[in-house]
Amino acid sequence: MRISTCVAATVLAGFAAAPAMASPASIAGKWKTDDGRSVISFYECGNSMCGKIDRFLVAEPKGGALDAKNPDKSKRNRKLLGMPIFWNLSPDADSFEGKGYSPEDGRYFNADVSRDGSKLKVKGCVMVFCKSVSFTKF
Repeated sequence: MRISTCVAATVLAGFAAAPAMASPASIAGKWKTDDGRSVISFYECGNSMCGKIDRFLVAEPKGGALDAKNPDKSKRNRKLLGMPIFWNLSPDADSFEGKGYSPEDGRYFNADVSRDGSKLKVKGCVMVFCKSVSFTKF
């Protein structure tokens, strides 16, 4: 009985000494896209993070920029300003993983978003094809 108590105490001590898993750096805030054309706002939404088009830094067409390339024809007349383009971003090691949408080409993708100081690395993958961009703190 003493041996099992010692083993249990050793195992518990090992767990207590193990470093706590760190959360990824916060991505909350406003971020300018790599092309300098818009600002994306990342914010808490429930138990995850979301991102929406917060502002355009270039002139919009008359009537506002529309989601013209959406694969769902019924959504092609919705305005891009204020539209969520990232959702269900949950912490995973040193980044946030979830879903995203690119109104530029009408594609949905798996998103991986991580922060490095004043830069936000956004990686989007569709099947095995991935693209990474960097946003700058706004």
